[in-house]
Amino acid sequence: MNIKFKEVGGKRKEFYSYYFELIGFLTVLSSELQISNQREVEILMEQSIDDLMKVLQEKKEKIIAGGGEKRIQAQHEKGKLTARERISLLLDEGSFNELDLFVEHRCTNFDMAGKEVPGEGVITGYGTIEGRLVYVFSQDFTVIGGSLGEMHSKKICKVMDMAMKMGAPIIGINDSGGARIQEGVDSLSGYGQIFYRNTIASGVVPQISIVVGPAAGGAVYSPAIMDFVFMVKKIGIMHITGPSVIKAVTGEDVSPEKLGGAMTHNQKSGVAHFAIDTEQEVFKSARKMLGYISSNNMETPPVLTTGDSPDRCEEALLTIVPIDPNKPYEMKDIIRQIVDNADFFESHEHFARNIITGFARLNGQSIGIIANQPKVLAGCLDIDASDKAARFIRFCDAFNIPILTLVDVPGFLPGTAQEYGGIIRHGAKMLYGYSEATVPKITLVVRKSYGGAYLAMCSRDMGADQVIAWPTAEIAVMGSQGAANIIFRKEIDEAKDPEQYRQQKIDEYKERFSNPYAAASRGFVDMIIDPRETRPVLINTLEMLSTKRESLPGKKHGNIPL
Repeated sequence: MNIKFKEVGGKRKEFYSYYFELIGFLTVLSSELQISNQREVEILMEQSIDDLMKVLQEKKEKIIAGGGEKRIQAQHEKGKLTARERISLLLDEGSFNELDLFVEHRCTNFDMAGKEVPGEGVITGYGTIEGRLVYVFSQDFTVIGGSLGEMHSKKICKVMDMAMKMGAPIIGINDSGGARIQEGVDSLSGYGQIFYRNTIASGVVPQISIVVGPAAGGAVYSPAIMDFVFMVKKIGIMHITGPSVIKAVTGEDVSPEKLGGAMTHNQKSGVAHFAIDTEQEVFKSARKMLGYISSNNMETPPVLTTGDSPDRCEEALLTIVPIDPNKPYEMKDIIRQIVDNADFFESHEHFARNIITGFARLNGQSIGIIANQPKVLAGCLDIDASDKAARFIRFCDAFNIPILTLVDVPGFLPGTAQEYGGIIRHGAKMLYGYSEATVPKITLVVRKSYGGAYLAMCSRDMGADQVIAWPTAEIAVMGSQGAANIIFRKEIDEAKDPEQYRQQKIDEYKERFSNPYAAASRGFVDMIIDPRETRPVLINTLEMLSTKRESLPGKKHGNIPL
């Protein structure tokens, strides 16, 4: 709009002059007022943020306090750590990042409507062990007994899902009274969701369970599906039904420790792999074991500099194994002589002691070791030994850990108990495990290797990439004495001096078959070596096999004889 002003007298000019001055003043004043109001708003906002931060801090402190000082004290009086103390011992210092701190239940049954359950009785998140990413959940017994409800399980499921996506181990610290009864079927559903993820994650990421309190009923099946179970003596308990129920139903009177304690599951059931004296030691042990295994099925285990010479030879290896095939000795002495720094991390030490399983390193590279133990049942394979070895073989194969098998086995354990218990089916698990394994497989025969057990201990025909033997090795269908008695039974009976004739035939059989040379002549043994050179030979062989590539026929999955 264009406004044209006519020339006017002095009074009108003066009016207009004042008018424009007033407009200018009002403009300046408005601007100053705006600045002043803006500052007031900023002050108010600052006050609001302070208030919000205060609320946040108060909520965090309340949740972090768990069940409160009284219950924490009760936990300590039982010789148990809190859920957060356990995480701090397990992970690298300052590496823990907590997730879902503010998750709350939504149960309204019974007295739960107005009940606060800090953190839902479980702490979840991620951190590092020796700089490597891991996911962890730790049940908080100070919060309604660490009972599992809908949201408790959702927190656990979330970190399990993340572990799968990121290709990192999942570690569960179990200390729970079991299902939250107030939530009914929702709590059972929660267990089901966890079991399902345990199964899907199997063979994809390592799963480790640490039992530092009760795990009863359905709670035991998650550890059972996971790869390794650590239990702390006196405080770790696992059972399907408790002592009171057993007494009511069967009349048996048994203590919780005897029923489901650490040594029970390490010695008798085989459910647990490690029995540790204290919580401090258990977390140290779990950290060490993780150093031997890969983070997922697509990676290889970390290689460390151990400082042990790869060319080291050991004179002691000449005398450890007795020439007499019936004399026992300690197989672990051989293992410690050949591995880096004599450091052998044994798994399932107390279960099926006639076979040895565990982790070690050769020139810094992680390996899994399966070995017969001549000190126990003469190293025979039985039901429990077959199960123990087969599961360990499959774990190593899943996570790209080469397998070294040390052989001194007279056969499968005879007897009706073994036959009725299904030794055929259980022994087949070892055959199945070795046959399907595609990782580098090295077999070292140190003494006896007889019959079907020769095959079960990873012979060339079961897929061994290299079979190495000591001069003391005896590879045959059976021992020379038994073989001579069967083959020459008639001749021995008809001989003038049966005992002399029997010994003659035993010596003949031993010379022809009970040595490594007959098997080597047919290519079943690749090398016969000086025992003193075992370590450098094994390291050289392992390096040669480092580029191994082997694929199995495409299939949904095999049908292992469970």
